[in-house]
Amino acid sequence: MAYFSYRGIKISGIASAVPTKVVKVDDYIPKFGIETIERYKKMTGIEQLRETHEKQTASDLGCAAAEKLLTEKGIDRDEIGLLFFVSHSFDYVKPATACVLQHRLGLSKECAAMDIGLGCSGFVYGLMTACAALSASDQTKALVVVGESSRRIGYPEDRSIVMLMGEAGSAMLLEKTQEESEISGMLRTDGSGFKAIIVPGGGYRNMRASHEPMEWADGNVRTLYNGNMNGQEVFYFTLSEVPRAIKDYIESQHHDINDYDAVMLHQANSYILKQIIRKIKADREKVPVVLDQYGNTSVASIPLAINETYGKETGRKLNLLLCGFGVGLSWGVASAMIEADDIYPVIETDDYFEDGLINSPEDM
Repeated sequence: MAYFSYRGIKISGIASAVPTKVVKVDDYIPKFGIETIERYKKMTGIEQLRETHEKQTASDLGCAAAEKLLTEKGIDRDEIGLLFFVSHSFDYVKPATACVLQHRLGLSKECAAMDIGLGCSGFVYGLMTACAALSASDQTKALVVVGESSRRIGYPEDRSIVMLMGEAGSAMLLEKTQEESEISGMLRTDGSGFKAIIVPGGGYRNMRASHEPMEWADGNVRTLYNGNMNGQEVFYFTLSEVPRAIKDYIESQHHDINDYDAVMLHQANSYILKQIIRKIKADREKVPVVLDQYGNTSVASIPLAINETYGKETGRKLNLLLCGFGVGLSWGVASAMIEADDIYPVIETDDYFEDGLINSPEDM
């Protein structure tokens, strides 16, 4: 297994941001019918989602979260030596969105910045990557920004996507410390399932794909430029691989699942979460669920759940187990301690990077 352990590094802050626009699942009753909607809500547990406006992107949400974090912590921005942006919703084909964020956040030119193209597992992967970079460099602070605006890739008639995916952005600050601190994790991949969650068109493999709407195996209509999810394959993958990975990880740590203050799972849907909880024998009260309010926000779902659950608590140190899983197929498990005082309430924003809108040569 790809196992990682880092001492002398801690998570010193987490913030999350969502758009102000609320989309209720009941809004789709005229389109899909009340029976379909009631069945969908019962299965997924989702009541409402957040949606960006036309000019707002995942990086705008992540940037707002990072600004909140840096301001509240009173961080000298020249001290941020590493910046990672984890997403599938990049601003441009090129350049890397992380480079734009370095500029927007006013970080030093000495800062190394890069994108990581991952979705549901991306928060755990981003955590491990930042810890590795910190431990192998002379830098003392790293910023991991994550975000997704995946509602834009959903076909309007596709029931499997339009009522599932919410949009959010988060930021996590990591720093070296003299305190007794350890962050560890385990990462896994099964690329044979790359078609399970995919947008087939628009990338370099198929840049000029047809825009014609087609009916797919699940009975939904979508184009090659829309998100396509094989629900059955994802379901079987999740319920076989994810509980096994969690058990493997906690055994490697010589812990029991209920030794942790909370188990922060990727917010896929409520039925999947219930099955994972049952298989790992976790205390239900220790597994926060916030997808009823925000939907499946992909890479941002774990930090968003942390901020929503603990953003108003103080004076408490939390031992968290983190598990992300999905598109890739990719999954990871990690654990870390964090002070509740360093977890901020979820913020709302409609801000966007106006200078980033380029629609003509005059905008350059």
